[in-house]
Amino acid sequence: MREFADARELELLNAVIEHGSPNAAGKALGLHHSSIIRALDALQIRAAKMGFSPRHDMTHVVPDGFRVKGVSTYYDDEGKPRGQWVKSVVDRDRMEAIMREAVAAMAETLPRVSPAPAPHKTDSALCNVYTLTDCHVGALAWHKEGGADWDVKIAERTLTAAFCHMVNSAPQASVGLIAQLGDFLHSDGSGGLLPITPMHGHVLDQDGRFSKIVSAAIRILRRIVDFALQKHEKVVVLLAEGNHDMASSIWLRAMFAALYENEPRVQVIDSELPYYVYQHGSTMLAFHHGHLKKNDALPLLFASQFPKVWGETAKRYVHCGHRHHVEEKEHSGMTVIQHPTIAARDAYAARGGWMSERSATAITYHSQFGQVARNTVTPEMFEATA
Repeated sequence: MREFADARELELLNAVIEHGSPNAAGKALGLHHSSIIRALDALQIRAAKMGFSPRHDMTHVVPDGFRVKGVSTYYDDEGKPRGQWVKSVVDRDRMEAIMREAVAAMAETLPRVSPAPAPHKTDSALCNVYTLTDCHVGALAWHKEGGADWDVKIAERTLTAAFCHMVNSAPQASVGLIAQLGDFLHSDGSGGLLPITPMHGHVLDQDGRFSKIVSAAIRILRRIVDFALQKHEKVVVLLAEGNHDMASSIWLRAMFAALYENEPRVQVIDSELPYYVYQHGSTMLAFHHGHLKKNDALPLLFASQFPKVWGETAKRYVHCGHRHHVEEKEHSGMTVIQHPTIAARDAYAARGGWMSERSATAITYHSQFGQVARNTVTPEMFEATA
């Protein structure tokens, strides 16, 4: 049991072995014996989930990051175990913890970006929100199926051009908020690098290896952030969780927070929950990918989750994606804006008959008056220069 115990459990376990019983160990440690029993029971349950429970003839342990789904033991005529089949599944909570630990270690060695010179003059009352959602970098789409082609190279060219056009066309706002609302990567890499969705394991059309997709995604976001720094005094970076990139959004946030750690003009929004908020004066800007809550439930959720920001603002907007098409509706106290994708639809969307106009939008918000300007780009605008 020792290999499954943390430091405290190991202390209790050794005390029970040394003194012979939980009662004696409790007296030696100044604890009630019931607390020791509960701790060791929890240890036994955790070990069993990993495949270790000798009294049930379970001795084949699964690797860290997995848990036992079921065990089939074969016995001979004398009742002795002769073989065992251990069925395991990914332990998503543990896998996420392992990934967070790996990302934290990796971030320590990343080279930091040096501070860049700020623009000479900006309007402190304005905040430009540049929304890119459901970009699906790494998806493979064929024009004969979905009407347009999409691969890593096209995604990199289109997304970079779209963002630069939105920035150049927007007012000289003091704040530039890059709202990457999730599903930036088409696949997550959490299924053993296989091109499948994290939640349900649906097979995806993917353009090449996951490492190739990761490299392109990082390049795109680096260019976007660096370009925004030339325009704005402060750049706020949101790298939201999507249903396609639940794990990748974790390392993206950690990586960019580390990369721009020495750049005081960059703020990476860090949230363990997939609900995000930024307050610009009397204007509340909220964000959610859209995979966990429907649009009409978002105003009440954000009012409950962020009551201080809600109470200090008079203009409130929540931005979401996920459904790949435009929808905008004013609710009591908040306007919900659902953004479309700029990516081409893949075979799954084409065969399902789901169609939408592809675009990306920059919206300018005033600290007092809310939305005051809007600019939209479409991929067709850049195809002539491809």
